[in-house]
Amino acid sequence: MSTAKSYSISKLTVWEAYQRVKANRGAAGIDEQSIAQFEQKLQWNLYKLWNRMSSGSYLPPPVRQVEIPKQSGGKRKLGIPTVADRVAQTVVKLLIEPRLDCLFHSDSYGYR
Repeated sequence: MSTAKSYSISKLTVWEAYQRVKANRGAAGIDEQSIAQFEQKLQWNLYKLWNRMSSGSYLPPPVRQVEIPKQSGGKRKLGIPTVADRVAQTVVKLLIEPRLDCLFHSDSYGYR
């Protein structure tokens, strides 16, 4: 049986990530949970996310797929993660971006 790795993720980082997701707003994911609904059990939701990410046992849920119109006609598919997964993605961004950003060329934008 494999054991999960533990990661040093502060609860403050999870809180900051949540604040950024909330400010960005956005639609509900596949679980149909809006930011307002996520806030109804905010402490529990953030604790559960922090606990799973810190223990290395976090697994992202499926992404809701919607089609949006293109300017040139036709449609393109857009993936909408759940609120909790957007918070998790933002946590990772907050943790790795300062370490990795300095490795990129200053004119490199496409792969950030």
